[in-house]
Amino acid sequence: MVILTLNCGSSSVKYQVYDWKVRSVLATGIVERVTMEGSFIKHQAKGKTEVRREYECPSHKEAIELIIRTILDPETGAIKSINDIKAVGHRAVHGGDRFSKSVIVTGQVIETLRDIQDLAPLHNPANIIGIESAQAVLPDVPHCAILDTAWHQTMPKQAFLYALPYEWYEKYGVRRYGFHGTSFLYTAKRAAVLLGRDPFDTNVIIAHIGNGSSINAVKNGISVDTSMGLTPLEGLVMGTRSGDHDPAITYYIMRKTGMSPEEVETQLNKKSGVLGITGKWVDRRDIEIAAEDGNERAQLAIEMESYRIKKYIGSYAAVLGRVDAVVFTAGVGERGPITREYALNGLENLGIKADKEKNWISMTRYAETDITAEGSKTRVFIIPTDEELVMTEDTYALIEGTYDVHTNFTYSFQSRDYVNAERLESFKQDLVKRPAMAAIVAGPK
Repeated sequence: MVILTLNCGSSSVKYQVYDWKVRSVLATGIVERVTMEGSFIKHQAKGKTEVRREYECPSHKEAIELIIRTILDPETGAIKSINDIKAVGHRAVHGGDRFSKSVIVTGQVIETLRDIQDLAPLHNPANIIGIESAQAVLPDVPHCAILDTAWHQTMPKQAFLYALPYEWYEKYGVRRYGFHGTSFLYTAKRAAVLLGRDPFDTNVIIAHIGNGSSINAVKNGISVDTSMGLTPLEGLVMGTRSGDHDPAITYYIMRKTGMSPEEVETQLNKKSGVLGITGKWVDRRDIEIAAEDGNERAQLAIEMESYRIKKYIGSYAAVLGRVDAVVFTAGVGERGPITREYALNGLENLGIKADKEKNWISMTRYAETDITAEGSKTRVFIIPTDEELVMTEDTYALIEGTYDVHTNFTYSFQSRDYVNAERLESFKQDLVKRPAMAAIVAGPK
C-alpha cells in the first residue's frame, strides 16, 4: 500500500511517497513557487539521482498533477501506476478547537476548516486549496487531514486562555491553540523510548527550532502548554516572525507610520525575527558566519533567539516540576550547536546541563543523540523530527479503522526496536565527515 502525504503552503507543495508494506520512503520532493512565475519541482526517488524540473504551476492543482507525473516517471519516479496510491494524508495547520485528532476528509471537515480559516489566514486557505486540488486529481482514494493543533487540545484552560474579555473566547475563539503538533507528538514519544519510561509517565520540554519555532511543555505524555498562540506569531524569536512582544507596539507603530493593520501584520510575520534584527539574513548558518566575522547584529540575533528559548525552558520547568528531558528538534534544533549552547548555558541550577563537546559534535538530522553532561539530573536529547511518518501512520490507521487520539493509540516509532532504515543509511554518510558522533548516539535505556 502506497500513501502519499502532502504539505501545501501558499506557494509550495511538499510531498512524500511511502510504501506501507515494506515501511519505506519511496520518494520525497517539493514544488516551489506555486502560483508564481518560475515554478519548479525538486524530486528524489529512493536509489536515484535528485532531479530538478521547471514547470509552470499557476495553481496547486497543476502542482499536484506535476507531482503525480513525476512519481510515475519511468526514469525518475517511484511507483508504476497511480492506482498504487491508496490514500493521501494532508497537513492542516489550524483546526481550532474543532479537532482533537486526525480525521478523514469529508465535505463537513472542509467546511469546518473554511469556517475557522481567519484564525490562520496565511496557512488554512492554502491547506484547503491543496486538499481540494488533490481530491480533483485523486478522486477515488480517501484523503485525511492531520491537524497541527490537535496535539495541544489537552492544554488546561488556565494555559490556553488569555486574560482578555471572556466573550472574545466565547464568540471569536480567541485562545492559545499551539502548532507543530505532529513534530511534538513524534519527539515526545521518541523521548519516552530513549528514557525507558512509560510515555504517560514522562515530562519533557521540546524545542522545535527552525524558521518557524515553538516550544512545548509535555507532562505525563500530553501537551500542557506551548509558546505559539492564537496564531503562529507568538512565542520564540523565529526566522521572520517576532514572537513575544508588547501588543501596544502595533498601535504605536500604526500611529507613527500610518501603516494599516495588514501592513503591520506583514511586518510582524515576514520582516521580523532574526531577519528583522540582522536586516538581511534568515538562514542561521549565514548569521553564524557573519557573527564570526564580527557583525554585531548577527551576534545579537543569535543571543536574542537563544535567550528567548532559555526563558521558556525555565518557565516550563516550573510548570512541569520534574523534567526528565529537554529535547531539541527541527532544522536549527538538530543542526545548530551554538543556539543550543547559548540556550542551555546557566540552567545548571535547574538540573539541566549539556556537555559542550558533545553538543558541538552533534549536527545531523539522521540520528538521535544524547548530549547530557555528567551529573545532569535532566537528560538533553537531539531528536530529528519526522512529521511525515506521523502523517502516514495516522492516514493508514484512519482508513483501516484502527486510529484514535494519541493517548489511546500506539505508533510504530514507540517500539524500543524501531529503526528508520533510510535515516540509518544516511547517518553512515554523516559519520564519514563527523565520526565522533557515533559515541553520542542515543538509545533506549
